[in-house]
Amino acid sequence: MHFEEKIALNKALFSSLYDKEIQCFKSPLKAYRTRAEFSIYHHENGEISYAMFENKKKIPIEKFDIADEKIQDCMPILLNNLNENLKHKLFGVEFLATKLDLSITLLFHKNIELIIQDLQELAEKLNLKLIARSRGKKLVFNGENLRQALKINTNEFLYEFNNDCFIQPNTFINEKMIEWVVSCIGSDFKQDLLELYCGYGNFTIALARNFNKVLATEISKKNIEFALKNCVLNSIENIIFTRLSSEELSQALKKEREFNRLKGIDLDSFKISHVLVDPPRAGLDLSVIELIKNYENIIYISCNPITLKENLEILCQSHEILNLAFFDQFANTPHLECGVHLRKKLSIS
Repeated sequence: MHFEEKIALNKALFSSLYDKEIQCFKSPLKAYRTRAEFSIYHHENGEISYAMFENKKKIPIEKFDIADEKIQDCMPILLNNLNENLKHKLFGVEFLATKLDLSITLLFHKNIELIIQDLQELAEKLNLKLIARSRGKKLVFNGENLRQALKINTNEFLYEFNNDCFIQPNTFINEKMIEWVVSCIGSDFKQDLLELYCGYGNFTIALARNFNKVLATEISKKNIEFALKNCVLNSIENIIFTRLSSEELSQALKKEREFNRLKGIDLDSFKISHVLVDPPRAGLDLSVIELIKNYENIIYISCNPITLKENLEILCQSHEILNLAFFDQFANTPHLECGVHLRKKLSIS
């Protein structure tokens, strides 16, 4: 789907809620995708190729020009080496790239412990961060953590994460999204930030200097570990990360329940002026909406315009939309990322 068509469809979707100008951020058409996952096609001559599914049929491919250049450069070199002695029972290859690193995951239908030596030699020969998986087993060669550097306006922020973290798949658009959030809060009266679904701190780290304190929640233990590490990498000391679901946080803020994970954290000390949410495709459930509608400013990042609109129809009873933005995370597809900045209405009839 072309960019202009995608924008027009989504403008129409939100027209009943917002009729002002919408900021639109266009992605590069090539070399933008930082994650690429391929099936493996086994030819009759014994050789293998990368493959993708089209109409449920596996189609061999030779190149993937929307992938990050590190991935494109590595694909033929890796394939040649896999064809030498690692193609048996191989059914998938996953690439993950950042500005600074590249990792590769090989998926096998056999016990990978039987081929440790071959995997080790491949990782050393190509100087790769290599992960191999089979049922119930995982082997890591040369480490699995990746480093990332994002430039947000004139500032650079450093991150570390691994393949198990949720990662924005388009670094160019990710930077634009963070810059847009910064621009939304720029002229607001700011005190403290509450962030739900913070992941490894993708937004949190870049926003922290704009607030006195930040309370950020995430259910994944591994994401919290990386978020704490990313604070150290960027010398940030005003963020408190907690491993709570949004429902649990709501219970804690309402003093309905106490959590050991909040021991030593004085929730009453936070003067929250802004809330940032970046939920999964299902959007926000009613308990989270009831929580965040109590705050003056809400910034909502969404990967699903349909569930976003459903949530906004409730939020717009108490808040008004100040800004709406579209981010073309996956060029030439129907997918669109959205950003909404809402402020509490002065009076509610």
